Amino acid sequence: MEKKEIEEKGKIEEKLNRIIKCNVFSNKISKEDISPGDHIYSWRQAYIYAHHGIYIGDGKVIHFTPGAGHEIGTGTALDNFIFSSSSSSKPSDAPCLNCGDQSRGDGVLCSCLDCFLSGGQLYLFSYDVTPVFFLAKARGGTCTLAKSDPVEHVIHRAQYLLENGFGAYNLFKNNCEDFAIYCKTGLLVFTSVSVGRSGQVASYLAAASVVVSSPLRFLTTSFSGLSIVGCGMYCASRFVSDIGIRRDVTKIAVESLIARASDGSAELVGITHNTTAVVQERLI
Repeated sequence: MEKKEIEEKGKIEEKLNRIIKCNVFSNKISKEDISPGDHIYSWRQAYIYAHHGIYIGDGKVIHFTPGAGHEIGTGTALDNFIFSSSSSSKPSDAPCLNCGDQSRGDGVLCSCLDCFLSGGQLYLFSYDVTPVFFLAKARGGTCTLAKSDPVEHVIHRAQYLLENGFGAYNLFKNNCEDFAIYCKTGLLVFTSVSVGRSGQVASYLAAASVVVSSPLRFLTTSFSGLSIVGCGMYCASRFVSDIGIRRDVTKIAVESLIARASDGSAELVGITHNTTAVVQERLI
């Protein structure tokens, strides 16, 4: 009994230490403080977007990419600008001794921590945060109200998907953050009419909705009122889109997910489109 209490106390202290390290202002963390199973990320392109992955220990990170060594893609002409200005799109003259040349890699990759960071800072994605903490983090893609599964489950999912893939990359429904969140929680969206699990995408769409609706509100409110309403709309949109709040999600075993894609009845492209059938199978 005493041993169990000591272990529980250690877990509580570890969680408190991480909360202190990852405060409202920054989720930055040192390499020495990360642990296997952590969801980590690094900002790219002057903080325009972040690349996410799962740290599995021994200096290795499993992450999801759209292909050709790129970390993000829209499937539109915008990719020409993103790729031309992204360091990850340029083959290295001296490939990493640990990873080799991954400039032509695609899908789920395993890279060393330095290659994953690509010269950027290291940040820790927070799970099981309070609503107040979540809303205080104005930028999406840094935390969630959802709880993380045990470390062994997280690493198992990441390694299983490294071997079997995570479907086709989709910026809005199946990106690197979606991959990392699935590995941590096992949760997938089972509707095809909304975005995936990515907090980054949700925050961008929330901001866009505020901008689009602004002209109409100019007719009925002052500038200060507009600011308050706009901020409220942004926060509410982010909150209801979080994976820990949404009702259109379900927990899917990684083996079931891959089996669904490999049985010939469905293609693992845009994973969120195919999970309804998986849910029905599990309920039967």
